[in-house]
Amino acid sequence: MNTDQLIIFTIIGLALVLFIWGKIRYDVVAMMALIGAVIFGVVPADEAFLGFGHPAVITVAAVLIISHALQNSGIVELATKFLEPAAGRPVLHILALTTVVAICSAFMNNVGALALMLPIAIGSAYSSKRPTSEVLMPLSFGSLLGGLTTLIGTPPNIIISSFRQAETGQNFAMFDFLPVGLGVAVAGIAFISLVGWRFLPKRSAGGNDRQKLFQIEDYIADVRISENSPYVGHRLVDLETLAQGNVAVVALVRREDRMLAPSGYMRLKVDDILTLEADTDTLQKVVDEANLEIVGSAEDSSQDLQSDRVGIIEAVVTPGSRLEGRTAHNMQLHTHHGINTLGVARQGQPVHERIGRVRFMAGDVLLLQGIREEMPEALASLGLLPLAERELSLVRKKGSIITPLLFAFSILLVVFGILPPQISFLAAVGTMVLIGELNLKDLYESIDWSVIVLLAAMIPVGMALETTGGTMVIASPLIGLSDHLPVWAILALMMLITMMLSDVMNNAATAVLMAPIAILIANELGVNIDTFLIAVAIASSSTYLTPIGHQSNLLVMGPGGYKFGDYWRMGLPLDIIILLVSIPLILWVWPLQG
Repeated sequence: MNTDQLIIFTIIGLALVLFIWGKIRYDVVAMMALIGAVIFGVVPADEAFLGFGHPAVITVAAVLIISHALQNSGIVELATKFLEPAAGRPVLHILALTTVVAICSAFMNNVGALALMLPIAIGSAYSSKRPTSEVLMPLSFGSLLGGLTTLIGTPPNIIISSFRQAETGQNFAMFDFLPVGLGVAVAGIAFISLVGWRFLPKRSAGGNDRQKLFQIEDYIADVRISENSPYVGHRLVDLETLAQGNVAVVALVRREDRMLAPSGYMRLKVDDILTLEADTDTLQKVVDEANLEIVGSAEDSSQDLQSDRVGIIEAVVTPGSRLEGRTAHNMQLHTHHGINTLGVARQGQPVHERIGRVRFMAGDVLLLQGIREEMPEALASLGLLPLAERELSLVRKKGSIITPLLFAFSILLVVFGILPPQISFLAAVGTMVLIGELNLKDLYESIDWSVIVLLAAMIPVGMALETTGGTMVIASPLIGLSDHLPVWAILALMMLITMMLSDVMNNAATAVLMAPIAILIANELGVNIDTFLIAVAIASSSTYLTPIGHQSNLLVMGPGGYKFGDYWRMGLPLDIIILLVSIPLILWVWPLQG
């Protein structure tokens, strides 16, 4: 191993450790790897940012934008109507959910499809008195399985296609992934629906159990502004500042008027009654320093925290949310967004720290109070996904049929080879903006920039692995096995390695690293590179053993009450089924001597 190979292996190894550690976001890790590769000379400085213009990155960005536009089109609501009669029986319920999300995921971003179906799945679980833990992991896995079937179903497919383009001059067509991907998806959904969900723990069972998740009654009290209070004439936000963001003013009673979620800029008056949500120590500090008088118990003050104007909702912190890694205090949620944080739950358990000091993580479930009309925009801007509501209806805007038609037309342009994917889908986005179907604010907010940065940074690092000869170092042991094992066994071993990598690092990054290795192995063995590329595409999207391999898995972790070790219960047998089904299908559809 020469010096350059040692450098690139060290950089990738450290990146892998950081991916597994999970304390630093994967896009930051990828950018650190790229900068390190440039500093140590294995990536030329003038090629460091070529990844941002790579066709795969442009295509992924365009698909993310189109996915967001489709969420507002109302088309998914039509597909979910047949869920209602299926909710009464567990097998049919899970089969219906996973099938619908898989179909959506074939043409949308996986996370976008899951986000559409998540409130529906939780609501149907509540109504059928079924634990949410039985339906949410199947929903996540279904979104991943659906992405296997088309070119745009998941970023790894787009990446694999770009590597084929570089190697052969021709990329994969829109539905080249369908024969193998559909077979794997059908087998996976059948397993999940018939058997897999039975392996999952029964947690967060809906109804009363969800109410118990947030014991807000234990942290609520009514206080009166006495005439001796130094805060008479001050703003509500000043009282919140006194408590360092660890108190939420959820209601204000002035004479006969009761105002829920009052503005932080309201001036306090003598005899105002405030309903405060805070832990015991914080409440006592506020009462003492502001010279307030406690006048109500929890039972008296927790009965009515919502009205026609004000509502309460549960929402999950999505990966890449503005709240991730920050606290309610330093985000000033009430002052800047008009939202009170009433409770936080993590992995199905309430967080008992002071709410203002809780550092939010992706997958956390928050109980929020705010103005009904303003909540949808506030949640969207913060990167929060509303779950089954507590008497708060967040109605999605109904879009026209134009967006789905434009998307279908752009797909046809790709299918018939008229335009490459990155141009066709980007043209569809531009048309949506020009005709007013998509505004610029939504356009930029719909792109998951963490994924874009990850891909743009890892592509030069992956190329460095190839140019330094690192791919040959990795591939040589597998190639050496060809004297003792059939090619299908080497293919299976490569898929197994890819699956293991994808479970601990982002699936798109896994595809970037494994695609050139697959091409090298195929060339050295003198077989069809498509066989090995399709295998990498399937394996890199098989992230079922951990919550960190894919955003969909992380997104359901909090609402489903899952723990890290719950994923392998259903994920391990599913991985085995995928290997058993995909290898014969790959060899049949993409023969070694094709």
